[in-house]
Amino acid sequence: MTEPRPIRRRRGRGGRERILAAAAALFETQGITATGMEQIALAAPVSKRTLYTHFPTKDDLVVGYLRDLIDSGRTTEAVLDRADLPVRERLLALFEPFGPQHGPIRGCPFVDAAAEFPDPHSPAHRYAAEQKRRFVARLTELTTELGVAHPGPLAEQLAVLADGAASRAMVLNDPDCLRHARTAAAALLATAVPVSAAADG
Repeated sequence: MTEPRPIRRRRGRGGRERILAAAAALFETQGITATGMEQIALAAPVSKRTLYTHFPTKDDLVVGYLRDLIDSGRTTEAVLDRADLPVRERLLALFEPFGPQHGPIRGCPFVDAAAEFPDPHSPAHRYAAEQKRRFVARLTELTTELGVAHPGPLAEQLAVLADGAASRAMVLNDPDCLRHARTAAAALLATAVPVSAAADG
């Protein structure tokens, strides 16, 4: 197992922030299951008492990690809220490579968390499922803005494409999976969006 590199202390940076930064670095390089709480404490660096004060269980820490990804805009879905892009371009941007452009392709952190906490009643799994429902709700809002006659089904189709492409790209380490999914998404939008709305964006 790779030895964690301690997170440098910064003035004003609290224990909780250091814990989340260390957890993110370790979860994203070696996986959630393979990362122990003691390893995170060493990498933060904080005492185990401090770690468990902020996050009593690993489930709690994973939920905190996922929530921090959302709050800091470090998810693919964040592009859906970019006011500088037309709605159609925001939807298609879901299929662009996200994150560092070097090293292995990373999959969706919510899918990863749900897979590593398979019990649907666990806090981490429930939180991941909640975010996937919110993802579809946001897609439904945007496809409604485009004037789509049946935005709900189209939103589900786009979500399946996005999640499937991200997982396949990660497994094969092949960004072409995302490009193929983008082509399919563009075809779905071209069929569903009225001509007048398509011209507006």
